[in-house]
Formats: sequence, C-alpha cells, structure tokens
Amino acid sequence: MSKYEPLWKAIGQRTENSFALTYAEIEQILGFPIDHAFLTFKKELPVYGYEVDKISMKAQTVTFKRCT
Repeated sequence: MSKYEPLWKAIGQRTENSFALTYAEIEQILGFPIDHAFLTFKKELPVYGYEVDKISMKAQTVTFKRCT
C-alpha cells in the first residue's frame, strides 16, 4: 500500500472533471505534508480515475483532472 493511497481514494470519490486541493488540504487527508516523493507516487493516481494536471509551488496547490 502506498503512503499516498488515502489521498488517491479521496480523489477517486470526487465527481468533478477537474479541481484543485491546497497543500494544507492534502496534508489534512494524509496526515503528513507532501514532498518530492509525490512526483514519483502521482503515477498511481490514474487507477482512481484522475491524474495530476498542475502543481503550483507558488500558490501551493495541486490541480487534478479526470482521465480521459
């Protein structure tokens, strides 16, 4: 089980075509802050119907979009 699985499951329950989560919201779901390992683990997300669209370091958000 991936350490990011709680986040992927939460995202998989969403219904929007795209949405953004702040780093703080992600930390609340996971119980720890995201780090550079997130870039490696994001490849697990399409199994849950979404993919990472954009990561904004400045705005501290991650935008997700539904896989097509």
